[in-house]
Amino acid sequence: MNWLKCIALPTMLAAALSAPHFAHAQASFPAKPLRMIVPFPAGGPSDVVARLLAPRLAEALAQPVVVENRAGGGGAIGADVLVRSAPDGYTLMMGTIGSVAIAPMLNPKIGYHVLRDMAPITQVVNIAYVLATHPSVPVNTLLALIALAKAQPGKLNYGSAGAGTGPHLAGELLKLMAGINMVHVPYKGSAAAQVALMSGEVDLTFENFLIVMPHFKSGRLRPLAGTGAQRSPLLPTLPTFAESGLPGYSASGWYGIVAPAATPKDAVARLNHELVRLLRTPDIANRLNSMAAEPAPGTPEQFGTFLRAEIEKWAKVVKAAGMKAE
Repeated sequence: MNWLKCIALPTMLAAALSAPHFAHAQASFPAKPLRMIVPFPAGGPSDVVARLLAPRLAEALAQPVVVENRAGGGGAIGADVLVRSAPDGYTLMMGTIGSVAIAPMLNPKIGYHVLRDMAPITQVVNIAYVLATHPSVPVNTLLALIALAKAQPGKLNYGSAGAGTGPHLAGELLKLMAGINMVHVPYKGSAAAQVALMSGEVDLTFENFLIVMPHFKSGRLRPLAGTGAQRSPLLPTLPTFAESGLPGYSASGWYGIVAPAATPKDAVARLNHELVRLLRTPDIANRLNSMAAEPAPGTPEQFGTFLRAEIEKWAKVVKAAGMKAE
C-alpha cells in the first residue's frame, strides 16, 4: 500500500501543479493577433460589416484583428484558406450564404463542407435585398419585369457578386417562381456588379439596400421590390415581392463568423461571448440597422442549426435551377 502511495503521490502532485497552468493556458486566449478573412473584395457589404466589427473585437480581446480580403470563386477561395488554417482560434472568416453553404454544391471539386470543416461561432446579421434595374429597362414594377422577361426569353441579364452568392440565388429563385429565363452574369464582388449595372452592362441585380440607395436618389438605378418578409425601413415605400404579386418569395442574405473545425471550445466560447456582446450593443446594432442589416447573434449551436436549414433550403433551388460554378 505504501508502495502504491509512493507511485500515486508524484502523479497527483504533477496533476495538481498542471491544473492551474492548464486553466491559465485556456484563459490566455488570445495571445497573438487574429485575422478575419472576408472572401470578397474590399468595399462590399460583408467587408463593410467585418471592418465595423474588427476594431471593436480587437479592443475586447486586447489583440489586433486584421481583416484580410481573399476574393474569388463566389467566396470559395477565402473559405478554402480558412479550412486550411490552423484550428487554433486565430483565423476567422466572415462567412456568407455563398461562401460557406452554396459554393460546395455548385462545384464538386471544392474540397470543403461547412458542416464538416468549419466551426460555427455566431450568426452576425440577416440582410434583405432589393431588386434594382438600370433605367434603360422599360419597367417600373416587378410584374412588369416578369412580363418583359416572358415576352423576351433570355434577353434580360442580371449581375451578382459571383456564382452561388446570395444575389445569384435570389435571381434563380425569381426565375423558378416566375417561370422566366434571364441570363446570370457573375462578377468578382458586389462593387464590380454595381459598376456593371450602373453602366448598363447588365439590366438588373439583387443587392443590399445600403449599397444602392444613393443611386436610387440620383436616378441612376430604379428599385422594383424588396426580397424580405417586411418592407425595409430604409425605403418603406418600396413593396416586398409578396406585395408586388409574387407571394411566397423570400430571399435574404446573411453573414456569420466561422472558424476551422476542431478549433478549441474555449476559443469558440470566448469569441462567441465577445461577438454576441458587441452585436447587442446599441451603437453597433444601430449602425447595422442603418445598413439594412438586422443583427442576429446567437450561440454556436443555434448558428449550426441555422446553417443546416439554409443548406437544405437552397440545395433544392440549386438542383431545380441546374446551377453550376461559372
